[in-house]
Amino acid sequence: MQKLDRNSLHSLEHYAQIRDDFRRKVIAHKKPRRVSLDEDGTANLYFEDFLTMHYQVQEMLRVERIFETAGIEEELESYNPLIPDGNNWKATFMLEFADVDVRRARLAELIGVEDRVYVQVDGFDRVYAIADEDLERESEEKTSSVHFLRFELSAAMVRAVKEGAAIRAGADHPKIETEVTLSPESRDSLAGDLELPQ
Repeated sequence: MQKLDRNSLHSLEHYAQIRDDFRRKVIAHKKPRRVSLDEDGTANLYFEDFLTMHYQVQEMLRVERIFETAGIEEELESYNPLIPDGNNWKATFMLEFADVDVRRARLAELIGVEDRVYVQVDGFDRVYAIADEDLERESEEKTSSVHFLRFELSAAMVRAVKEGAAIRAGADHPKIETEVTLSPESRDSLAGDLELPQ
């Protein structure tokens, strides 16, 4: 699968000219890639891909005014691992609680939840997330509100998704047991992250 390199990126000057249009494109692209696992929208998966990471890197370069090679390479090293590899999905898992006190209490209850998030291709077993490979994101007191997840799929699962199999996502932690079936739009967008094995 394609990864970002310096040739993929726009110069700061050019990005300033195209930013509004690019941002609109990315927002539309991200919409079906957000999967809310619960009814109140507090546990959400944001499935990442080349375009979402391209936008993230461009925004980081813009905000930090990075234009030197070393700085650009550092951003690429940070964000390229979040682009799927053709046989997996990668997602940012966010626990979004607006109220500070509620957030503190819920994050304390949800220790370990990142390891209990799963996807399931119809006809196959659940695939639990490999979480936070970059660094530890929880303590003995609470979990983090942001986790980075990888879901590794078998060749048979990839083939089934490419052929139109339904996809479910959920969590089976003692404090949050939930499962949703992805919409056809979300399913089709995630199918685009996969490549049939040669």
